[in-house]
Amino acid sequence: MTQETPGKRRPEKVRSEKTPVWYTLAGLVLPVMNMAARYEIRDGHKLPKTGAFVLAPNHYTEIDPIVMGVVMWKLNRMPRFLAKASLFRIPILGALMRASGQIPVERSGRGADPLAAARSLAERELGVIIYPEGTLTREPDMWPMRGKTGAVRMALQAGVPVIPAAHWGSQQLMARYDKKVSLFPRKHIVIKIGDPVDLSAYRGKPLDPATLTKATEDVMDAITRLLEDLRGEKAPETRWDPAKHGQAETGRF
Repeated sequence: MTQETPGKRRPEKVRSEKTPVWYTLAGLVLPVMNMAARYEIRDGHKLPKTGAFVLAPNHYTEIDPIVMGVVMWKLNRMPRFLAKASLFRIPILGALMRASGQIPVERSGRGADPLAAARSLAERELGVIIYPEGTLTREPDMWPMRGKTGAVRMALQAGVPVIPAAHWGSQQLMARYDKKVSLFPRKHIVIKIGDPVDLSAYRGKPLDPATLTKATEDVMDAITRLLEDLRGEKAPETRWDPAKHGQAETGRF
């Protein structure tokens, strides 16, 4: 029989999020992704073990969501994304999305209702991946570009932390704007998890454009610093703004 040291409490066991549906999905994805790349995760302990959070990574290849999904699995948190509520009404697909804890975004009037999604995130204590850039960076050397406010809005509305993250090496697995995956030789992808971004100055304030823009800049600064560390070089002093370079912010560039 194991004896406890007097005066010390045995740490509570953290409930695993790895349900049968997740093991099924992992069984389909992980063998290929582990064969294709080795993942070096730095400061993985900074990803919350329990509770809700928004994970905000950099975004420069179309395989990024799978890469970050693998990282979250390895850190014992399951990756969730925001998805249109209409997808949940599709047979089989909807059941799979519900079982894996994806977060529906309902339509409200002419636009999405992020507040309902934020409540769902907080009440179900989920971790959701939201790319602040909104699309693949247009910056020529793949540094983070100007961010959009969705990730910060979600975090502030839900009252949960934003965890910045950066990864480098995914472009060897799939080049930017490419559709082909390079499986051989095996790649090396480095991921760094950061401390929660301090958003205390913005909590409890009206979420007007100026507030959201400033908070988003704080998040993008944190992501950029992490990527600088991984790449061993400094990012450009001025963050890339597609509008100032005559670039569209959607579609393939």
